Amino acid sequence: MSIFQDAILRFGRTIMSYAGDAVFLQAAVSAAANVIVADGDVAEEEIESAIGGIRANPILEKSYDTLRVEQELYEAIARAKTRAGRLENLRLVGAIAERPIDQRQDVFLIGADVADFGGISEVEHKALDEIGAALHVDKSALLR
Repeated sequence: MSIFQDAILRFGRTIMSYAGDAVFLQAAVSAAANVIVADGDVAEEEIESAIGGIRANPILEKSYDTLRVEQELYEAIARAKTRAGRLENLRLVGAIAERPIDQRQDVFLIGADVADFGGISEVEHKALDEIGAALHVDKSALLR
């Protein structure tokens, strides 16, 4: 990548961090929601882990306050309670599939951190497989 392209990319990220990147936020909350609901139990600890992971991302942290993140997460969780809703969440995750690898990995790792609370169950592994496929990331490498 040339110096000029790198400068343009950095400028774009800076603008997105201040203007808000709704597509990125939707991908993050949707990934987290599908993992939270995967085992059939919506645990408060998993919700807190998701909010913490989302707020730790520099783009999302600068763009959205905790209340907005919680709102979006609870809406994604409500969607994830049905098969059609989980599919919609996967579509929202896949909306960033053409973005830089670091953003895709960040979204995957938010879901992985939620799943890792208390150990990753088989159904959570399945949810992470689907999320990894939607993002075109290597699940095994990211879980090491």
